[in-house]
Amino acid sequence: MNVAGYVKLAKLWERSRTDALELQRKYYTELFSAQPNYNLVDVYVDITGKKEIRKRPEMLRLLGDCIAGRIDLIYSQTKGYLAANTNELFYLLRFLFSLDHPVELVTEDGNYNINTIDNEDDQKKELYTMAEKYCKLNPDDYEKWKDTILKMIKEGPRNE
Repeated sequence: MNVAGYVKLAKLWERSRTDALELQRKYYTELFSAQPNYNLVDVYVDITGKKEIRKRPEMLRLLGDCIAGRIDLIYSQTKGYLAANTNELFYLLRFLFSLDHPVELVTEDGNYNINTIDNEDDQKKELYTMAEKYCKLNPDDYEKWKDTILKMIKEGPRNE
């Protein structure tokens, strides 16, 4: 299984960018090196104050790799790294689960983690259903979000 680690760090880490990147790469490398069924493809680290997914270049690069089928699993220490609010979390879930090559998710949020691999209590189906229902509340907003994400992936990062 091809795994991607994803981290979003606060902008204050910019001063220690090299150390922060090294620390995160070491964490994920050690985590997956002992698991023979997992291949760590890359660690995607955004160091930014930007909350929106469309403004995070490494998240956009990760989503591009997901679309291309290079990633089977996104592993993150917290849901907060993936999305800063409910709206984007559900949009992201629907997006990832609806790809031609659906992507699994695991977070380390203690009792509130996401783990669609172990899939306790049919978590993946429940998350997908919730995301579908949420997106149906305002389908035009979801489509606009998705179109913006796809456009940003295609155009590449830009300074905002």
